[in-house]
Amino acid sequence: MTLETILTGAMLVLPEDILPGTIVIRDGRIAEIQPGLSSAPGAEDLGGEYLIPGIVDVHTDNLERQVQPRAGARWPSRSAFLSHDAQVAAAGVTTVLDALCLGDLGFDTERIETFRNGVADMAALRPTGALKSDHFLHLRCELPAPDMPMLFESVADSDMIRMISLMDHSPGFGQYVDLDRYRAMRGRSGMPKEQIEARIAFLLDQRARVADPNRYGLLDRIKGRDIALASHDDWDEAEVARNAADGITISEFPVNMKAAKAARAAGQEIIAGAPNIVRGGSHSGNVAVKALVAAGLVDALASDYVPPSMLEAAWIVAETLGLPAAIAMITDRPARMLRMADRGRIAPGLRADLVQLRPVLGQPVIRRVWTEGVRVA
Repeated sequence: MTLETILTGAMLVLPEDILPGTIVIRDGRIAEIQPGLSSAPGAEDLGGEYLIPGIVDVHTDNLERQVQPRAGARWPSRSAFLSHDAQVAAAGVTTVLDALCLGDLGFDTERIETFRNGVADMAALRPTGALKSDHFLHLRCELPAPDMPMLFESVADSDMIRMISLMDHSPGFGQYVDLDRYRAMRGRSGMPKEQIEARIAFLLDQRARVADPNRYGLLDRIKGRDIALASHDDWDEAEVARNAADGITISEFPVNMKAAKAARAAGQEIIAGAPNIVRGGSHSGNVAVKALVAAGLVDALASDYVPPSMLEAAWIVAETLGLPAAIAMITDRPARMLRMADRGRIAPGLRADLVQLRPVLGQPVIRRVWTEGVRVA
């Protein structure tokens, strides 16, 4: 039996235009796009509200925040995963890459448990039909961490992997290229100065011994796999050039303008953080994403740590780029980046992953969300 839903009276945000029209959904796919109102029996009138493709989030740490909602209070993992799923669906995210960290540099020793449980819970829940959104893995591989290769091997052959990013959170590199800011951050956590300096020395020695062998071992292990490969927190031209030479095609969260320009010159796609746009700047002193957007140096936005930031950031960006181009940064472009040709646009034959919204006091407010034609929020 064919299941059909007709949504009419909508402002359809298409790849190049906004069309007042109608969508016909059959068996979870977009079957037809028609201009104007439908007079078909049972057609649902959206009253002129916007209809956009389901949001595709290539990087969210939101699961970590459900697992540990308060310092010292760890939540049962399966319950946390379901809560995370409900939150991203309510934010209009119908395809989500759960970013899990592999490797410990002493920032959060419980992240390894979150990785192991997150992989197990995703594998168990995906076949059940209980999840509202389509979940995949984004493996954040900490290159200077001695335990990273072992952790990666435990999940290396999973078909849930859609992105791998190479990270280096050593002091003096990437996000922590400014050592004085790194010292201040550690000091705020209560670490004495002598211990901070000893920690820096230890991590830099470990990086010198471990990072390159881990890097090239990982690249060799995934050679030939159709997995999006990103660098993380690029900070200078030399690092970008090295990444490009190693076949890395995505620069995720470049920390300054020169790194973003180098990534673009190297032909890499660029992911930036949506919260940076919503907040009006970086929480850690890095480049403002609005400046990157203005310079044409952003291809896709990611929620990073706030799922609703995706739509809010796109709404802000739309003031300069126009709504179709802005929405594409959270739908079509990330889908293409992940080689997911069946989603990210409102077009016949694609998944009926859809979000209905309307602006309220300048904010985009989500009204309903569908995944493969089934309402989930």
